[in-house]
Amino acid sequence: MPTRTPSALWAQQFRRSPESKTSLQHQIREMLVASILDGQLPPDAALPSSRELAEQLGVARNTVVLAYQMLVEEGYLVSRERSGHFVNPDMLKGLHGVTVQKRVQQQLQQRVQQREQLRADQAGAAEPHGAAPPFAPSWKSRIVRPPSAQRNIVKPANWQNYAYPFIYGQFDQSLFPTNDWRECCLKALSIMEIRNWAPDLIERDDESLIQQIRTRVLPRRGVFAKPEEIIVTNGCQQALYLVADLLCGKNTTVGFENPGYPDARNIFVNRNANLLELPIDGEGIDPVRLAGSLARCDYVFVTPSHQCPTTATMPVARRRALLELAQQHDFVIIEDDYESENTFSGTPHPALKSLDTADRVIYVGSLSKTFAPGLRLGYVVGPPELVRELRSARRLMVRHPVAYIQRAFATFLALGHHDALLRRLAHAYKERARALMAALDTHLPEVRYVPIGGGASCWVQGPPWLDSARLADDAREAGILIEPGGVFFADEVEHSPWFRMGFSAIELDKIEPGVRALAQVVRLQRPA
Repeated sequence: MPTRTPSALWAQQFRRSPESKTSLQHQIREMLVASILDGQLPPDAALPSSRELAEQLGVARNTVVLAYQMLVEEGYLVSRERSGHFVNPDMLKGLHGVTVQKRVQQQLQQRVQQREQLRADQAGAAEPHGAAPPFAPSWKSRIVRPPSAQRNIVKPANWQNYAYPFIYGQFDQSLFPTNDWRECCLKALSIMEIRNWAPDLIERDDESLIQQIRTRVLPRRGVFAKPEEIIVTNGCQQALYLVADLLCGKNTTVGFENPGYPDARNIFVNRNANLLELPIDGEGIDPVRLAGSLARCDYVFVTPSHQCPTTATMPVARRRALLELAQQHDFVIIEDDYESENTFSGTPHPALKSLDTADRVIYVGSLSKTFAPGLRLGYVVGPPELVRELRSARRLMVRHPVAYIQRAFATFLALGHHDALLRRLAHAYKERARALMAALDTHLPEVRYVPIGGGASCWVQGPPWLDSARLADDAREAGILIEPGGVFFADEVEHSPWFRMGFSAIELDKIEPGVRALAQVVRLQRPA
């Protein structure tokens, strides 16, 4: 006989939060599923009618009807004609009266109790025959090269709560093409598409995404590649890690820009490579001046489109000189085409890879950085024999990036949404860059900055007395986020006057007041 759940249960379980970002229907479904899995609703228990539950929860009846329908489709509930909705008894079969969630909780609790009892016994009883008590491994000594000890760019997890987030590489909801992306996701969920991405691709990538990269993305950078020369990765980060893992060892020398991208530096160091720091000027590295150093390298890592972090663009003449030296001294160039898609002039320099005629450039690019960093989509273009080994190495890590996301993004590219987005971003970022430079000129005339011609950040040099690390801490207290520049240099620069200001995540009308507020914090450091 089905049991009827007391109405008081729902008043206790459902806590409607005005701050919740999920719909009421979703919150009701979560409440019902939790009640079923926690055992509060036994098998075959009858649920209130949609009208009754809606009144108890203070929501529209249709909201409850839709929630019930979804739970019927998912198998949690069954609908019986003229009787209502009931907990599906088949959902909990084989659990012997204990839900999966409760069983896991019980097992965890038992383990905790056993561990606490063991510690109590060890503390209160003498060890027989002088035997040493058991002890945990020393993980600090076992972890050979702890990544957490490396210097990294630090961004608060709650950066969206700050009034003036001048940080780089974060998402701006106002510029996100919600409807376009939703359309592509829905297309990828069609019956015909699911069979393309649901199977394990093992070492392969989504063929439609590879095709779009070949025909829509790379030609804009002057790069033309065959399918076997492209591999998709979980962002540029994984791309660089795979390349370093495959090519670097303790006898490998990598030429690296200084200042340069901290995560890439950490990746190469983590793979035991020897880094040879290459100083940069207003046009990136100077191959002619650095010819002697470059001759000692096995690989040279560069960000020629917009140097990280200075945003300097390497001229074509320097690019050709770098390629000539690579051929002459037999080293390979790893090109991170950082921020290449965000140029305000409309005529970006061709990628270094586009000038390569001897497979001396490994090209790394991003698909999602300007769109939605959380999607984590990047790629590598290189010779087939290298890409084949990269696929094998990737298989050991993650097999392949999420195939559903690959298929949805291929559709996003094919329908022209990505090109339209880049045009909108270029317009928005150009406005923000102008506002930022004007605000710096007005409120912080004592600083110098690299003129912004593209990308989404500004590299700023304060006066010699400025400590950017201290400035970042003080600014955070005032609701302002900036990125201190010391982390970009090979050696931690004490009291570095350099800092970076991103403008991808801050609204246009917040830039001027944000810089004005920052100027007040800067002046607190001014020597008396």
